[in-house]
Amino acid sequence: MQSFAAPALKLVDSMTAAAAARPERAVAFQGAPGANSHVAAREAFPDGLPLPCFDFADALDAVKDGRADCAVIPIENSLHGRVADMHFLLPESGLAITGEHFLPIRHALMGSGPMAGIRQAMSHPQALGQCRHWLRAHGIAPVAYPDTAGAAAMVAEMGDPSVAALAPPGAARLYGLDLIATDIADADHNTTRFVTLARGSRPAVGDGPWMTTIIFEVRNVPAALYKALGGLATNGVQMFKLESYQRGGSFAATEFYADVEGRPGETGFDRALEELGFHSKWMRVLGTYPQARARG
Repeated sequence: MQSFAAPALKLVDSMTAAAAARPERAVAFQGAPGANSHVAAREAFPDGLPLPCFDFADALDAVKDGRADCAVIPIENSLHGRVADMHFLLPESGLAITGEHFLPIRHALMGSGPMAGIRQAMSHPQALGQCRHWLRAHGIAPVAYPDTAGAAAMVAEMGDPSVAALAPPGAARLYGLDLIATDIADADHNTTRFVTLARGSRPAVGDGPWMTTIIFEVRNVPAALYKALGGLATNGVQMFKLESYQRGGSFAATEFYADVEGRPGETGFDRALEELGFHSKWMRVLGTYPQARARG
């Protein structure tokens, strides 16, 4: 397993020890302390104990192994689209989606030297993509790193004034860096949607609106997707998201990820999923949870 840069390790060790003492309150997230995922975990679970994990697989393993009660993981961004790794890790994890959280993203450029001398900016590929026009306009080359705050810790460790980090503003204070520029995303609506993952699903009781996330693979026949989704239309089930992706390198079988409104037990919803399953090779429900933001 890879490790965090030295300036982050003391914080990571302290947070890991606190989470280990109370695993029923631990909330795993990907990244170093100060990352957007850390911020989202604190907002979604104010009484939780955030547990930093170096990568997504580590965060999911922490939940599966019982070291954390749940994980808060980014799944899509309003500027840069989906977090691709999660579409492959989610189905394989065996975990259930139990909630969602929306976090407005505010990127800052931080480092140890003046703006005029910065030649590179290090950050997570999502953050770099969300600021690509700003970086290009300032002649700064993007350098990919596994997470935003981890990049800030690495920049602090390097001590090179020509290399800065893109990270949440609070990371500058944590790692002793100067805030050079703030609010530098390419659009003001920059928002990331996170999902909460747990070992078991939660009962869908109480007021809605509800969201159900499903994955399925269509049959390799003409109009397969049309037939599979027809039941949603005929039963009045709203679909908010549909994404396709290939698995296994065959380019023959397409899998789909979908967010639809409703929950099991509703007559129209149950009929729609029954029809979808009939026209698919296989279908799985990844979770049913309250919508954090009503769509419409």
